[in-house]
Amino acid sequence: MKKWLVLPVVLTGALVLSACSNSAQNNMQGHDMSKMGSMSSEGNDQAKQMSASADPVSDVLTGNTFTLTAKENMLMLDDKTMKTAWTYNGTVPGPQLRVKQGETIKVVLNNELPEPVTIHWHGLPIPNNMDGIPGVTQNAVKPKESFTYEFKVDVPGTYWYHSHQNGVNQVDKGLYGSLVVEPKNAEPVDKDYTLVLDEWMQDDSMAEMHGGGSGSDKNGGTTDNANMDMSTMDHGSTTNNSTMDMSNMNHGSSTNSSSSTMDMSNMSDAEMMPLMYTIFSANGKTGSAIQPLKVKEGEKVRIRLINAGYLSHKMHLPGHDFKIVSTDGQPINNPSLINGQLLNISPGERYDIEFVANNPGKWLLNEHSSNPGAKSLAIPIIYDGSENATVKADSGDMPLVDITKYGEAAKGTFALDDKYDIEYSMDLNTKMSNGDMSFTINGKTFPDIPPLNVKEGDLVKVKMVNNSSEDIHPMHLHGHFFQVLSKNGKPISGSPLVKDTLNILPGEEYVVAFKADNPGNWMFHCHDLGHASKGMMTEVKYDGFKPDFTIDPTVNNMPE
Repeated sequence: MKKWLVLPVVLTGALVLSACSNSAQNNMQGHDMSKMGSMSSEGNDQAKQMSASADPVSDVLTGNTFTLTAKENMLMLDDKTMKTAWTYNGTVPGPQLRVKQGETIKVVLNNELPEPVTIHWHGLPIPNNMDGIPGVTQNAVKPKESFTYEFKVDVPGTYWYHSHQNGVNQVDKGLYGSLVVEPKNAEPVDKDYTLVLDEWMQDDSMAEMHGGGSGSDKNGGTTDNANMDMSTMDHGSTTNNSTMDMSNMNHGSSTNSSSSTMDMSNMSDAEMMPLMYTIFSANGKTGSAIQPLKVKEGEKVRIRLINAGYLSHKMHLPGHDFKIVSTDGQPINNPSLINGQLLNISPGERYDIEFVANNPGKWLLNEHSSNPGAKSLAIPIIYDGSENATVKADSGDMPLVDITKYGEAAKGTFALDDKYDIEYSMDLNTKMSNGDMSFTINGKTFPDIPPLNVKEGDLVKVKMVNNSSEDIHPMHLHGHFFQVLSKNGKPISGSPLVKDTLNILPGEEYVVAFKADNPGNWMFHCHDLGHASKGMMTEVKYDGFKPDFTIDPTVNNMPE
């Protein structure tokens, strides 16, 4: 197995654009809900699918039968920055699959890449054998071979899909897309946009720095980067030219020179990551190349935010009151209006926000953080007729929304004082040994961490404590939703909070609960995939469950 030094999931940042037309030429970024009659769930053959465009703007596929082809393609982050990406159907992100609640969908995965791949359906509770985990639920799909995923989509919401084979590398190269399950009785909105956020390295040879040391980079070369000249990096700045001069194109390597160097050998993972990943993107574009979200005054607008990267993003919507209507696809009870606060989105998380377009002009939905790449993540929101207006964006310090105190309290499925069949504690930590960094659960690394053993029907309570001094751990449970019961020893006071990915900061403690109602062997891991690849991953294993496949020793299954 390749040794990966916990690469930050630099998923080829892409803002999954939702288009309502069945034309491959339509690059609009969202559904114009007034035209939703053109989106039919009838007719499930391939003719209903839009072809991948040359520009990295994702198509929206409707119906219930899809084909996703994993293949290499070039990604233009802006007109001077090009990356070699691994894609589904040629774009980063891959096409959005937009399906109806209650339907059974079929997705054929064709592999045209030189390595085995899979598709994991992040957040969707589906049968275990469709979860896409190499060596756990299936064999990874070899080059030139195919695999068909088929399952019913019962729970509406915002989800995403990505490879789980050597995910620290493959997701980093762009193997992901979004999936929206439309509810049977949806509240109407006028515009519905999906934004997939990500980060990229200016210099791809730095991949192995996530964890320190040397090893194979994602292009097959080797690196030894204990001392990295950080001053040579372009920290997310971009330029736009009406004509593209290929001779000056940045292929991911640095071209400047400087005498000052920064020794990264003693940095923590949390310190290194923002210095390595300095190009932030939305829909596979960065800086001024990001396409605007177009609205009309009076419209109700939904924005689905998905973090496919390694870094958390603190997003701000200026000039408007907005509501957080769901997290990880699950609704917030009676959400209140927010203004002047930041929404922190950690790796793997999803947040849906809604606002009424009642303040005409040109605004920037942007990141507010000290990260070098933050300024390159700014998505224009342009009102009809305001194309030439001056851009408006707020500045200054703003508080973070505390999602555990947001929304209206109500009775949830679980409570702290309920009787539970299983109680389990997870000590999440960072460990250095002989210069090598690992991320541990209860002092051990995968696959040596004892699984969480359950029986079908068990009620399970899990306490998670982040004892890492600086590293965040967004913990993701496959196959189930869990309810968040307490934070730092105090019951949550907002809406019942149901999630599949929970961001845990250093020193924080959360208690969550779920029902073991989906038999299988399920991963439970940090969704900083670099942390998962360096040990922070375990399993929830059901008593008596047996997988329906035989491990193929020639595949080199890599579930991390």
